[in-house]
Amino acid sequence: MSGITNFTSCRRFENGASALRKDLPGAGLINKKFLTTKPCQKVSLVHSKRMFKGSSIRMTMVDERISSRKVVVPSEILAYELVQGAKVRWSYITEGSLPEPPTAVLLHGILGSRKNWGSFARRLAQEFPKWQFLLVDLRCHGDSASLKKRGAHTVASAALDVLKLLGQLRLTPRVVVGHSFGGKVALSMVEQVAKPLARPVRVWVLDATPGEVRAGADGDDHPAELISFLSKLPKEVSSKRDIVEALIQEGFSRDVAQWVVTNLRQTNPAGSSPSPLSWVFDLKGIAEMYQSYEETNLWKIVEDVPRGVHVNFLKAERSLHRWALEDIRRIHVAEEQAVEEGGGVEMHVLEDAGHWVHADNPDGLFKILSFSFQGF
Repeated sequence: MSGITNFTSCRRFENGASALRKDLPGAGLINKKFLTTKPCQKVSLVHSKRMFKGSSIRMTMVDERISSRKVVVPSEILAYELVQGAKVRWSYITEGSLPEPPTAVLLHGILGSRKNWGSFARRLAQEFPKWQFLLVDLRCHGDSASLKKRGAHTVASAALDVLKLLGQLRLTPRVVVGHSFGGKVALSMVEQVAKPLARPVRVWVLDATPGEVRAGADGDDHPAELISFLSKLPKEVSSKRDIVEALIQEGFSRDVAQWVVTNLRQTNPAGSSPSPLSWVFDLKGIAEMYQSYEETNLWKIVEDVPRGVHVNFLKAERSLHRWALEDIRRIHVAEEQAVEEGGGVEMHVLEDAGHWVHADNPDGLFKILSFSFQGF
C-alpha cells in the first residue's frame, strides 16, 4: 500500500490521513551489520541477537566506518528481510533524508516463511530497480516463531503484526501480495487500516477466496491434515529425508513434503558433530491460524472496496483449492461495483499452475504482477 503510513496506524489526523506511531515495541537500535548484494540489495532485518547468516547469494559488508553499526532495527514484531533494487538508496536510519522508494510487501501462506518469496523478490528487484520488497515471517512461522505473541492467533492478528511492523519501519507500501493464507492477511490489512488511504494501493490475493475455504479434490494435499500429521512428529528429528518419506507414505505429495522440511533447522549448528534438526515454527499457533483462515469472511471489504484500493484475485488454473462458481460470480459483480465507487477489483487466471503459483509458473506470475510495478 502505497502510503502505509496510514496503512501502519489506525489513528487519523483531522485531514483524514492516519498518524504514524513511533511508540511501537522494538523501537530501539542494536548493533547489526548492513548486508548488501548486487544487482539488488538484500538487508536482513531479524529480531534475533544472532548474526544473520544470509542466503546462498554473495554478500559484502558495507564500510563499517560509515555512521555507526546501529543501522538495523531488530523488530520485536516480526522477522523480515528487505530486498532492494539497485537504484534504491533508502534505509531505516536515513529515512527522512531520502525519498521513500516504492515498496511492496510479500506475504507467505500457512506453514511457509519469507524464504518462499526470496528468489521471486530478487527477480522483481532486478527488473524494477527503483522498488524495494519487504518479506516477512508471519507470526508462528520461521524466525518469528520465537517471538511470543499475546492473544489469539488469527488472520486479523497476523495482519495487525504486519501493519505494526510497517509503522515501525515508517514504510507506506504501494503493493501488497499475499499467497493463500497471506492473501486473506492482505485483505485484513485493508480492513484494519485507517481510511482514507494516503495513496492508492494494489492488493494481490493469490489463489485464495475472501470467504469459505473449500478443500480440494481427493488426492490433493490438505493443510489441516498436514498440520495434524506434523503435530504427531517429534520436535527433534535426525534426518530431513526420513520426514519426507514419512509424509509421502502418509499420502502427501513429494513437492509438499520437500517444502515442509525447509522448516527444519539444526538444533546446535555450532557443534562439531551433526546435531538433531528441530522445527522452527509454532505448530500449535499455526493450527489456530489455519482454523481462523477457514472461518474468516472478508467479502465485505471486496464488495465495498475502499476508494484508492485495487484488489486483484489470481486463480491458479490447477488449484488444489476449489473455486466455486459463486465465488467467481461475486468477484465479477464486485468488479463492476468497484469501478463506480472509485476502487477496483479484478480477476486473473494463472495458466499451467497449481496452488504453489510462485513455484509452478513463476514466469507467468511475474508477467501478471509486473504491471503493478511499472511507471516508477
